[in-house]
Amino acid sequence: MVSNLEKAPLEPFLRLVFFAMNQLSVSLLQADLVWENKQANLDKLETLMKDISKIDVIVLPEMFPTGFSMKPESLYENAGGESLIWMKKLAKEKNAAICGSVIVREGSDYFNRLYFVEPSGEVHKYDKHHLFTLAGEEKVYTAGKEHLIVDFRGWKIMPLVCYDLRFPAWCRNTQEADLQIFVANWPERRSEAWKTLLKARAIENMCYLVGVNRVGADGNAILHSGDSAVYDELGTQIGAPTPFKEEVLTITLHRDKMLESRKRFNFLNDRDSFTILK
Repeated sequence: MVSNLEKAPLEPFLRLVFFAMNQLSVSLLQADLVWENKQANLDKLETLMKDISKIDVIVLPEMFPTGFSMKPESLYENAGGESLIWMKKLAKEKNAAICGSVIVREGSDYFNRLYFVEPSGEVHKYDKHHLFTLAGEEKVYTAGKEHLIVDFRGWKIMPLVCYDLRFPAWCRNTQEADLQIFVANWPERRSEAWKTLLKARAIENMCYLVGVNRVGADGNAILHSGDSAVYDELGTQIGAPTPFKEEVLTITLHRDKMLESRKRFNFLNDRDSFTILK
């Protein structure tokens, strides 16, 4: 039998562990990507990360090494390529997970692949499921078929990519995710849809939601306003970088607050059951 005296020293430690798992600090990198210039983008993003410290997750935009290009044959990396090596290096240095998407080739297929890289070097991947037909993405890339849920520092994190945001069935929180992350190259001319859908996904899924979008004009003269943002489980915006500006925002999320809202309202208990035919 363990006496109360023997158990007492554990209590501060357990409180510290709970406190650490309850909070998750996230940095959003709203960057002006250099069109189809991998080295310039890696250098720029590393500079933007320079002053980031004591955080848990760093989120980069969609196709952060190149911008949203339909030229995968000249810009691709093989699985385990230089951008992933760079992510591993920064994740270890910052003691933080880093996520963002990269053009990757496997066999004869090209993927818009999101990597979630842990400080340990462990890599999780998600291939964009909904390909943007308006830009012909489906003609040059292959769609992914599987969701990704990452268990990281006590949080269940579900990363998705850009156009996935428009499809609530694919984004439905059926696995009790605490946080959804969307990385994007979403144009300014449809920014109202971006902002509205981010808020909607947070509300219907009763989880924190982080959306990170680029700023600036791409090589096709398409302007991006950023409008990156963080929403809580009730759809309240709790943080956002300045629109049209290259900026880093760091914010701390509180899991106990989200779980209390879920318990109070029970909306997720009334979800419809369904099966997605892939």
